[in-house]
Amino acid sequence: MSLKPQIDNSRIPQHIAIIMDGNGRWAQEQGQDRLFGHFHGVQSVRDIVEGCAELGVRYLTLYAFSTENWDRPQKEVTGLMELLVETIRKEVPILNQNNIRMHFIGELSLMPPSAQQALQEARDLTAGNSGLNLIMALSYSSRWELMDAVKRIATDVESGILSPQQISQDILQQYLSTSEFPDPELMIRTSGEYRISNFLLYQLAYAELYFTQTRWPDFRKENLYEAIIDFQKRDRRFGKVKV
Repeated sequence: MSLKPQIDNSRIPQHIAIIMDGNGRWAQEQGQDRLFGHFHGVQSVRDIVEGCAELGVRYLTLYAFSTENWDRPQKEVTGLMELLVETIRKEVPILNQNNIRMHFIGELSLMPPSAQQALQEARDLTAGNSGLNLIMALSYSSRWELMDAVKRIATDVESGILSPQQISQDILQQYLSTSEFPDPELMIRTSGEYRISNFLLYQLAYAELYFTQTRWPDFRKENLYEAIIDFQKRDRRFGKVKV
């Protein structure tokens, strides 16, 4: 029996962020190489994107590839980039049918030219959609993002666009790669690891964290519903005392 009827539709988190962990371990448990796990993880992405759109979630950020992932074996990195390009081009028509808009955050200049082109095409082709905002974090790390923001703020101070006295939390947020989006309310990490792994460190300040043992290739809508139900049971005080 589905958990979906247990969800309070008036308290759906508007922004969910997910660390999609466990593809490699799932593949090794199947006696396959790591790319086999990444390939099967694509179906989980489809299922969770669909589930979020159906529930009315406005923003979904998926941690797909970190800056640290560039240090993985070359065969795996090349395979991941090829899978990324193939999947994005294949999925864009489906995203348009479902009114989903794509965004990308990260140090995208490090991506291969073919991947950069596919990302730009996906951005352009879905730019008019007004439903779920699907944000893919690629070649991303939060420390890189914060360092990049500080550098750009320093440049603007040096050129006179900003004064040091103007710098505030609101100003800093404008220089982050997530400046267009609200902070996540719920962060999910699959595969039993209890770390944030350099993901949205600034933005997750008041997010509810949910960890599951389920490997990403096995994560489906029912797992998403379970996480949202858990989220809705929590008392979110943001550091204040509930009266």
